[in-house]
Amino acid sequence: MELIDQLSNLASRAQKQLVHIQTEEATKTALVMPFINALGYNVFDPTEVVPEFICDIGTKKGEKIDYAIMRDGKPIILIECKHVGGDLNINHASQLFRYFHVTEARIAILTNGLVYRLFTDLEQANKMDERPFLEFDLSNFSENDVSEIKKLSKAAFNIEDMLFAAYNLKYMRAFKKYFDEQFTQPSTEFINFVSKQVYEGVLTPKLKEQFSLLVHRSFHQFLNDKITMRLRSAMIDTSGQGPLVNEVPAAPMPEPAAQAEPEAKDIQTTVEETEGFMIVRAILRKTVPVNRVVMRDVQSYCGILLDDNNRKPICRLHFNGSKKYVTLFDVEGGERVDIGTLDDLYGMASRIRSAVQKHETKQVATAAE
Repeated sequence: MELIDQLSNLASRAQKQLVHIQTEEATKTALVMPFINALGYNVFDPTEVVPEFICDIGTKKGEKIDYAIMRDGKPIILIECKHVGGDLNINHASQLFRYFHVTEARIAILTNGLVYRLFTDLEQANKMDERPFLEFDLSNFSENDVSEIKKLSKAAFNIEDMLFAAYNLKYMRAFKKYFDEQFTQPSTEFINFVSKQVYEGVLTPKLKEQFSLLVHRSFHQFLNDKITMRLRSAMIDTSGQGPLVNEVPAAPMPEPAAQAEPEAKDIQTTVEETEGFMIVRAILRKTVPVNRVVMRDVQSYCGILLDDNNRKPICRLHFNGSKKYVTLFDVEGGERVDIGTLDDLYGMASRIRSAVQKHETKQVATAAE
């Protein structure tokens, strides 16, 4: 069985077992050991996996790390476990720091059974970094996440390749964080840099203020255009006539933070929410005019409404937590449906259309009374 299938099965079982996992030992048995096993290591073979691994350090005797994954009699990966849902703050990983320093292991994992944070020593040789180079969430992962985790597997593990990947992932993570910050609220430095790429004159205070608005709006529009192009290429007509290139409208462009209403100042519409909204619009393109399908973002979810009417909810996108899900309104009161990726929305197409048809039927019946 492929690693992604094993992890998907483990994630599914975990959701059913969480209420019964009350201790750290139960977390290890139900979640961590199956995770290690999925990576190809035999948790019952002490030459591969040593539980309660002991390494005396100075005056500290008998301290144990939860698991050490071994190769040729030496630890290559150290794992420290917390209770499921427990805090994974680096301040709670003192033993992991110490063991990393005195063993030959170059990879350390801090986990609560659901979230796995991977560390190495990119900052200073033989000293575990305080920031992980990769975080894997069993309740919300992508194929790309699995491809990175696969590098830890028994069949694929190569320390040089792992460290090279860790170096790249560390900086990619930092770049993505920076891009997200600039997308949400471009900094003065970013605006000045971009402005100088297209404007050769002197940036007066008035121009800086004007360009600040234009850079923000252009950034959003650029990403919306990219999403639209992706959807156009994916939307193949069932009749075999090819892509419906003229039927996907651009998503409404979020207003800059400075223009936001006071009560909505903390609401940030993410790229993922915008893309989800556009997928819903694409699904409904033959059911109702797409300008009737409206996005209304709030702090706890991103709502998609018919006619911008709160009494006509189509669905809600809950994308801000570690576990993504959608509330569908084809049934009274709505129903939660967990999703793994945005592509799962296409599998809900019939229910999304049913929600709209229910509102349309109700409106016709009300008008006839």
